[in-house]
Amino acid sequence: MRDNMQNIINARIFDGNQLLDASTVVIEGTRIAAVGERSASGDVIDAHGATLLPGLIDAHVHTSIDSLRLALRFGVTTELEMTGFWTPEERQDIAVRDDIADVRSAMLGLTAPGGHPTELDTGDDHGHVYPVVANPQEAVATVAERVAQGADYIKVMIEEGSVLAAPGLPTLSDSTIRAAVDAAHEHGKLVFAHVLTLAATHQAITSGVDGLAHLFLDRPHTPEIVAAIAASGAFVTPCLVLNSAVFGNTAADLAADGRVHPKLPAEWLRNLTGTINTYPEGNLDDVLATVAALHKAGVDILAGTDASLAVPALGGLAHGASLHHELRLLVEAGLTPTEALHAATALPARRFGLTDRGHITPGARADLLLVDGDPTTDITDTLNITTVWRRGAPSQCGS
Repeated sequence: MRDNMQNIINARIFDGNQLLDASTVVIEGTRIAAVGERSASGDVIDAHGATLLPGLIDAHVHTSIDSLRLALRFGVTTELEMTGFWTPEERQDIAVRDDIADVRSAMLGLTAPGGHPTELDTGDDHGHVYPVVANPQEAVATVAERVAQGADYIKVMIEEGSVLAAPGLPTLSDSTIRAAVDAAHEHGKLVFAHVLTLAATHQAITSGVDGLAHLFLDRPHTPEIVAAIAASGAFVTPCLVLNSAVFGNTAADLAADGRVHPKLPAEWLRNLTGTINTYPEGNLDDVLATVAALHKAGVDILAGTDASLAVPALGGLAHGASLHHELRLLVEAGLTPTEALHAATALPARRFGLTDRGHITPGARADLLLVDGDPTTDITDTLNITTVWRRGAPSQCGS
């Protein structure tokens, strides 16, 4: 374990929830040793004019080692994978590396025979054929298998395909989803649902899921669905950057940003300038209004992107960079910059049970992000990255 001391002084400090009166943070080894005090020894980093944040958490990705490396360049120190596959040895290696973001994963989720995402390309993920379940008994067995493989949480697919230009996809039955939810809870695991329509959202909420990994795109919100989600206690990761691409928009302006362009390989820059465009009749303003209504009702809104495993992939998205785009869209939806930052730090850490990160406090992991300016007033300042710390190891990330 590293035992070096680092003093970050003269910083504006956002602790994951709010700005602090303190201006100094001490890192010792891999942890935050003190906030508001300075050590008599160690390196000194003068952060005058800059803001220190917890490392960002992307609450919806599909990732790889290369993608975890890209994420870290943009201050994303943890990615929460909603479908993927890792061996125990790979997970152990990632946990102690400081050149890539950390990862938590649902491993491979549950879907109906012929259901999403088996209709995409070869229907495999990380070299594994996507599993299907046809009844409650198979759902219970598959959940147990995922837990044994090391899944941190469980993902269920509720997708009939209309928003993805593939209408008529088979979906899991109510009883199968409820069996999966109950089994996961018995194993002490949270359950998150892939939903893109209002009907799927109703099905997920009535089945007792803990969170929605997407937001419905097929119609404006109603008071009834907002109230149902709020009453359930489920969080929502709207993935607004994905929704924008589904509606036919690109992220070309993000790709052209001088704070982004030098840090992304050419193939990911091309991906940002692409789009998905499977549901051009959708309305992004309606989706932003839904986020606003959910937020007003007290629903936890998490920042996530759905950035994909590799390119060619979902157009308009790139690991790391797209989370900053998501923060901008959350502010457009009505969250304050501070609330948007909370949605990418302390809030996902709390909802996913990551007690060691997402906040700046003594004893927490030293996963930190230093940016010039003040993103609590101008959210676009999150891209003014100067330094990222992963477990106390700093990397210079200025462009």
